[in-house]
Amino acid sequence: MKILATDLDRTLLPNGEWESDNEAIDLFNELTASENVLVVYVTGRNLTLTEQAIKEYGVRFPDVLCGDVGTSIRKYKNGEWMFDDGWVDHVKHASPRWNASAIRAAISGVDGIREQESEHLNQFKQSYYVEHANHERILKEIDELVKGKFDEVIIYSFDSLDGKGLLDFLPASATKQTALEYVAEEFGSAKEDVVFCGDSGNDIFPLTAGFCGVLVRNADDQLVENVRKAMKSDPDLKVYFAKGNFKGLNGYYTSGVIEGAYHYRVFDGAS
Repeated sequence: MKILATDLDRTLLPNGEWESDNEAIDLFNELTASENVLVVYVTGRNLTLTEQAIKEYGVRFPDVLCGDVGTSIRKYKNGEWMFDDGWVDHVKHASPRWNASAIRAAISGVDGIREQESEHLNQFKQSYYVEHANHERILKEIDELVKGKFDEVIIYSFDSLDGKGLLDFLPASATKQTALEYVAEEFGSAKEDVVFCGDSGNDIFPLTAGFCGVLVRNADDQLVENVRKAMKSDPDLKVYFAKGNFKGLNGYYTSGVIEGAYHYRVFDGAS
């Protein structure tokens, strides 16, 4: 089965400063509905915020939602969400030293960070807002306090829309990458049959994990640079950089997702 996976904010959703194609979301919905494609949203949004995005922008419901930066997995069928308890068991087994409370205590004295609201936290996600101007000093201090102690990964990204630094602590086994690997294995799809589209810092792992990667045209410069470095180190990595001028689409947001999906022949008859 072909899997088309995509980040939401400023990837599938046209909620950035770049111009969007008005017809792109309808085309995405039409193409994915008419083809044998499993649609997966891999996003930092929780379930409530994902449903808000679906309503606001008119994107279709996914078949699978890897939400909360990959720390939760739900399937959508017959109008209902079904939580994947197997994913929870998998993460607990794979990251036995993970402890969100202990991480919170360890970094409580770090200046320049503020814990995110409770709806953005869960048993596998401890998240903070960061003073972006001081993020290098802050991340160095946090590394010294936390790194390697809790089976964790530390992911920093910058929200260019509101100027906030975003910091996530996740179990190493519960990221956007590992959640998508779990979904692909469940549906019996090889990595080369999985396309992942992204635009910002926390997309670096799935973009360089061996899936067929797509960077939409509005992708962050830092992400583009890091992906190109990874491709130089590993020539087998496949990542497509949307350019626009494709079927009348400009390559930003949803248009870049469609362009990348065509590049990897997700849609029958693609060229």
